[in-house]
Amino acid sequence: MDRISLIGAPTDVGASVVGCRMGPAALRLAGLQAALERFGSEVRDCGDVDGPPNPMSPPVDGYRHLPEVVAWTTALTDATYRELTDGRLPILMGGDHCLAIGSVSAAARHARETGRRLRLLWFDAHADYNTSSITPSGNMHGMPVAVLTGHGPAELTSLSGRLPAVPPAQVKQIGLRDVDLGEKHLLHEHAVEVFDMRYLDEVGVRRAMEMALSGVDEDTHLHVSLDLDFLDDTIAPGVGTPVRGGPTYREAHLCMELIADSGALSSLDIVELNPALDVRSRTAELAVDLVESLFGKSTLLRVHSRTEAEHRAWEPA
Repeated sequence: MDRISLIGAPTDVGASVVGCRMGPAALRLAGLQAALERFGSEVRDCGDVDGPPNPMSPPVDGYRHLPEVVAWTTALTDATYRELTDGRLPILMGGDHCLAIGSVSAAARHARETGRRLRLLWFDAHADYNTSSITPSGNMHGMPVAVLTGHGPAELTSLSGRLPAVPPAQVKQIGLRDVDLGEKHLLHEHAVEVFDMRYLDEVGVRRAMEMALSGVDEDTHLHVSLDLDFLDDTIAPGVGTPVRGGPTYREAHLCMELIADSGALSSLDIVELNPALDVRSRTAELAVDLVESLFGKSTLLRVHSRTEAEHRAWEPA
């Protein structure tokens, strides 16, 4: 965590609403680099990856803008992999969520080559598990998890060098509350572990995150993919596909703090920030706040996490 690389991807080529192409600039203006440097990290801004413009064309064979998505994700796979092999922690600044096909593919390749296990935590209001045969729109920001688990066009499923890039058992989805009917069946069929909002409400954020992080250790490459529509729309208005009923400010910070406690964070996506829909940069600034918690900001000096026995002793009767 002491050597971090920022990688901008200014595109909304996979999205349903234009505007998140401005996300990287908004995160820079909100002070992301300075926030990370306050932890003593050496932060390198790699600039923006180049890619084709958004053609705003209709779907072809179930995919909108497939050639453009392939170009962007291929470039991001290369850029992310380059920073990982240099011993750095890459942060993808999106851009829409289809871009995670590139960053996660790079993380999967690097984890495999270094003998580590990949764990993917997918924070999102949506499952992003559509395929060309079930998608209601063809928008590819609704497909990255399906692609990464091996269900999509070969140009994308092959980016990590192995199929699938991420086995479904290594994916944990958190905060879901808007899932298409076809996605529900596929998630069940492929046994993807989902901690939806009902689950978070019933068991609590802490317990859900403990389960999502179960088995994570020093041999784990933990990739966090944070779609800002994971958050409740009352605190994060600047997203293209907001969904009411998401985690609160404190619940979201607790998720990030528990990841920080694991010490395993190795790569990160921050996506779907749409400054055109934001209110006085509230969502961009909240994103930076969450990253600070993800990198260890806390109210008190926390020497270690509680053991299970300590949790039981701490919990009220």
